[in-house]
Amino acid sequence: MKAVVVTGFGTRPKLVDLPTPEPGAGEILVRIHAAGVNPFDWKVTDGALKDSVTHTFPLVMGSDAAGVVERTGPGVTRFHPGDRVYGQFMRLPQGQGSYAEYTVTEQDGKIALIPEALPFTLAAALPTASVTAYQAVQAARLAAGHTLLINGASGGVGQSAIQFAAGFGARVLATGTSEVADHLRDLGADTVIDFTRAPAHEQVAAAHPDGIDAVIDLVTPTGGDISPMAGLLRAGATLVSTNYATDPDALAALGILGVNLGNRPNVETLTTLAELAAIGELRVRIDAEVPLADAPALIDKARAGHATGKSVIVP
Repeated sequence: MKAVVVTGFGTRPKLVDLPTPEPGAGEILVRIHAAGVNPFDWKVTDGALKDSVTHTFPLVMGSDAAGVVERTGPGVTRFHPGDRVYGQFMRLPQGQGSYAEYTVTEQDGKIALIPEALPFTLAAALPTASVTAYQAVQAARLAAGHTLLINGASGGVGQSAIQFAAGFGARVLATGTSEVADHLRDLGADTVIDFTRAPAHEQVAAAHPDGIDAVIDLVTPTGGDISPMAGLLRAGATLVSTNYATDPDALAALGILGVNLGNRPNVETLTTLAELAAIGELRVRIDAEVPLADAPALIDKARAGHATGKSVIVP
């Protein structure tokens, strides 16, 4: 099978031929129809998890994907050949990922069935970005009439978070440039804050001097200064960071709930998001669909940032 691999931490991805893996006990072999691209994919190959997880090289890149169950191993009861599935397929100790024609995963892994009406390309764009957004909005403790700032709203996580927050009846403030402002408003943002004109927190503070109810921060890195975002919040508010940038104890002293949130997909959430996407209630903009052979070049481009939608690899 064809696959995009790295041969060590920090090495450049390349397209190679590998043996098609065989499913073992409790495992399924999935023929990949589309693989979603996320920054986490190259952060892993740069060594983000090298001190906590065993990696096997050559390592197939990628986590998110959608496809069809090709074969099942002994003891598999959840899935059958022909089932349409999607989810996260990264298995670092086995050297397996989603940028390939086939991959193997456990039947009890982070995967779920997808409706016939949901295209593989759209399904492949959901597991990391939309699951993170869904869980971040849940953690923000929103209610109808609350005001939420999504800092970093123009990316895949932010665009999904706008839709989920608007569904709660929240007033959504979204950071983004003028080029994507109309799109973010169409997704449900009440106000788009152009951070290229002035710092976003200064614009929000001027418009909401009494404070707002929640912030979902997708920008501030681990160890970065998240205090400008915290300064926007009233007592009793919530600050959610997807980069583990909050100090929950320090925020608690200010009467603010600080949440460091990682992507934690489960079957229930994956099923819910697939159903929402299938009926058009969750929209994801696909910026690019590229063949597997062009994936290394796509990764180089994606590393430069400034994405306004999702990229998908089509084996």
